[in-house]
Amino acid sequence: MTYDKSPTVDFFTHEALPAPRLTADEAGRIAAEHFGLTVRAESLGSQQDANFLLTAQGTPVAVLKIANPAFTATEIDAQDMAADLIADSQPGLRLATVLRDAGGKRRIALVPADGGPVTARLLRYLPGGTLSGPRHLSPRTVAAMGRVAGQVSNALRSFEHPGLERVLQWDPRHADRVVARLLDHVAEAERRSAVLAATTDAWAAVVEVADRLPRQAVHLDLTDDNLVRSPDSTLPLPDGIIDLGDLTDSWAVCELAVSLSSVLHHDGVQPHNVLPAVRAFHEIRPLSTFEVAALWPLVVLRAATLVVSGRHQAAVDGDNAYVHAALDREWRIFQQATAVPTAVMTHLITEALGLIHDRVTPAEPALPVLAELDPAGIAVLDLSVGSDTTDHGAWLAEAADDHLAAALLSEGAATVATHYGQARLTAAPALSTASPATIATGVDLWLDGPAVLQAPGDGELLAAVPGHAAVTFGPHVLHLSFPDTVAPIPPTDIPLRAGEPLVALPAGARVHVSLQEPGAPTVPALVRPEYAAGWLALTADPTPLIGLPAAGSAPDGDLLARRDAVFATVQEHYYDNPPRIERGWRHHLVSTEGRSYLDMVNNVTPLGHAHPRIEQAVARQVRKLNTNSRFHYAAVVEFAERLAALLPDPLDTVFLVNSGSEAVDLAIRLAIGATGQHEVVALREAYHGWTYASDAVSTSLQDNPNALATRPRWVHTVDSPNSYRGRWRDEQAGNYAPEAVQVIDRMAASGHPAGAFLSESFYGNAGGVALPDGYLQQVYAAVRRHGGLAIADEIQVGYGRLGSWFWGFEQQQVVPDVVCVAKAMGNGHPLGAVITTRAIADRYRDQGYFFSSTGGSPVSSIAGLTVLDTLRDEDLQGNAVRTGARLKDGLQALATRHGIIGAVHGSGLYLGLELVRDHTTLEPATEETAELCDRMLDLGVIVQPTGDHLNILKIKPPLCIDPTAVDFFTHTLDRALTELAHDGTSEHTP
Repeated sequence: MTYDKSPTVDFFTHEALPAPRLTADEAGRIAAEHFGLTVRAESLGSQQDANFLLTAQGTPVAVLKIANPAFTATEIDAQDMAADLIADSQPGLRLATVLRDAGGKRRIALVPADGGPVTARLLRYLPGGTLSGPRHLSPRTVAAMGRVAGQVSNALRSFEHPGLERVLQWDPRHADRVVARLLDHVAEAERRSAVLAATTDAWAAVVEVADRLPRQAVHLDLTDDNLVRSPDSTLPLPDGIIDLGDLTDSWAVCELAVSLSSVLHHDGVQPHNVLPAVRAFHEIRPLSTFEVAALWPLVVLRAATLVVSGRHQAAVDGDNAYVHAALDREWRIFQQATAVPTAVMTHLITEALGLIHDRVTPAEPALPVLAELDPAGIAVLDLSVGSDTTDHGAWLAEAADDHLAAALLSEGAATVATHYGQARLTAAPALSTASPATIATGVDLWLDGPAVLQAPGDGELLAAVPGHAAVTFGPHVLHLSFPDTVAPIPPTDIPLRAGEPLVALPAGARVHVSLQEPGAPTVPALVRPEYAAGWLALTADPTPLIGLPAAGSAPDGDLLARRDAVFATVQEHYYDNPPRIERGWRHHLVSTEGRSYLDMVNNVTPLGHAHPRIEQAVARQVRKLNTNSRFHYAAVVEFAERLAALLPDPLDTVFLVNSGSEAVDLAIRLAIGATGQHEVVALREAYHGWTYASDAVSTSLQDNPNALATRPRWVHTVDSPNSYRGRWRDEQAGNYAPEAVQVIDRMAASGHPAGAFLSESFYGNAGGVALPDGYLQQVYAAVRRHGGLAIADEIQVGYGRLGSWFWGFEQQQVVPDVVCVAKAMGNGHPLGAVITTRAIADRYRDQGYFFSSTGGSPVSSIAGLTVLDTLRDEDLQGNAVRTGARLKDGLQALATRHGIIGAVHGSGLYLGLELVRDHTTLEPATEETAELCDRMLDLGVIVQPTGDHLNILKIKPPLCIDPTAVDFFTHTLDRALTELAHDGTSEHTP
């Protein structure tokens, strides 16, 4: 093929590349005159080209792309050939390839425009919309972006064409020159200085490895603006690529760097959020260690280029709305790219890819850094999540670490020292949408008496100011921080001998000791867990400097993999990448990284996590006796009496078991034994347990997708009386009860009367939907009329959670024959109960013997009694009324602002927030709900979906939750819904 011999574009020759100026009407005429299309043209915007969506009767036909006049035919040919190559080699990707006529020729034409003729061509339209806009991008979306970049990189690896020989302002190989040329267009002096400094540092880092970076053809613009969402995916997952206008020959790793930079302006995205893209790219197209070293500096250079180029283009193309709209997001990209030091991000990426990083081995100290230190007098202060020192919420006290250290000093320790690399729970606030800095990069010392800090080896004093000294120590720099009322003794820049005094400290002083690589950015004393691997790579453990052994590596390995290897897979866990939770306190759960999460799902612990009364009562009983309930002891009697007293007459007889599943199973056996009737009627969309009988009556499709088809013949179901999305809605919900009565009557008429009707008294598994008024009255009457019993499953909603009622059946103004209780009874201790009448209980004898080894054991009974006492003494049912109303009001207010909220269900502190895509069809927003739960976890809240469609947030926190936490939840939910509701589906903009 013969190519145009004219030189390809050179930015430094042209410098100003304003987009061709054409109106939509002119574009329509070009489509008609040159391509024979009768269409409507709509401008799509571009920085340097002109793009128009062509539609016929509202249906997209093609995209008309008018190339910048600076781009030659050779360059355009290269772009079309590269697009065809990617499309052919990567069938899973959609490409905006050039359209061709019946003879296979490209639909391309030279057309007149202001300033001379320009090249116009028709490109394939890709439906789905791009990832543009501020919408938060989930890890799944970010990973998909990296995967696409890797596929494109592989496809173009061997592509050669003279049209690649270009000098583009977007090519990071020229970033230093571009920034130097355009920097003056950044008017603000502070921003201009920041861009220059960042460019200088990043360019120096790239230059160090530039000769080792492979080059190839690159798309160079696989950004959120040019990645098209799959039209088959509800969530934004890219599978389409547009705009090869920046195609050139450059460093291969630039393909990834450009994609990463475009993620950084999205709502809630921080530098560490790009790691899924890096991993996904690396899996497809492995990165070398040199490319890893260059990657984040290239992200910074891309960000700097965007800032200066955007300002420049706005100056030369003043009425280009697309250019002006991008200025703020370009600055945000730069801010995020430079928010974390490049060295930290490089080490973080190295660790994320499992690549080897050679840590610098610290020198052995000749002397301890504390003169006359006796290691035997050091008490090590454990501030981790698992430490006993942080029990009972002690970690939340102001200056908790100082108080805990003071306690150890008062017990006789001469010095108190912390752990290097440990997550300090004392640094974590209870409620925060951002992870706090908890990982220690050094150790802290508290001194009981006066002490002298000395040089641990020969070196040089680099810094000596009040409150801080820096000393060379082997391959590291030893940093010492102390009260700023104290000044170092020797002057700087002099040689030091081991043992030479540095600082004389008064009694009670606190000292921070850290070892850092020379030339590294200043390392904070505590860093956020997401960046800890990057920061710690710049440090070494200073513990040997105080005479103690260095910290060893954590022995746990990949705990989640170990769980998966030994645990049955049907025993699932929350989240794909769950935090490791090892502590709870009240309505908070705490991870091993020192992150406190607001717990909005734990109806198992109504009193709150780690309640002192439960701990003390259970521990005391364990010290005395724990055996089975056939022995004679007081606790089981007292507990059974208290339970029975909570129920209305004639419910006066108690069975104690270990779980809700056992309770439901036993209740069914009681009903069948008492009535002699073996058929059971249950509601659809319900969950009752995992034993044979309780599973048989569980019809939730999420718990068992085949539940309705596989249930045994003795189980009969009636329609879910869901007044929001069921067959009968709102005022017509009264039809559910007569229909259920008809089913029960027909069973009796056929000679198979129901022995029991079983249901939750408040529809918990469906998201806290109240049963229609009078529903249980009619259904209970029908089943009893035919000799059956009414069983109320109170496992989720009982024990005061509903606020206005202690038991859910009270809301329906009925009294069941059998009541099942569990979950809340033991505040996490395995405990369940069935309460019924003496007559029904006695009929169990006809079936044989009943015994539960640990049901009603002394420890279980004490746990149950203590829960009841605390519910009463702390007025937790009253709190469910008050705080639950505040929470529901807040959720209803959100519903007025977020169209995805279909309904707010529930009562007290058993609520459900149902998310729908359409308020008429009530199409469930299942994928959106899952994405929302993941985003809420990022923001410090644990909440999970429920319902047959998994589109309802189940909101059932510990009953001790307070107004501050409730407000935090609604504000955080508002933020997450806003971030995920942004429409990122801007039209195809090649």
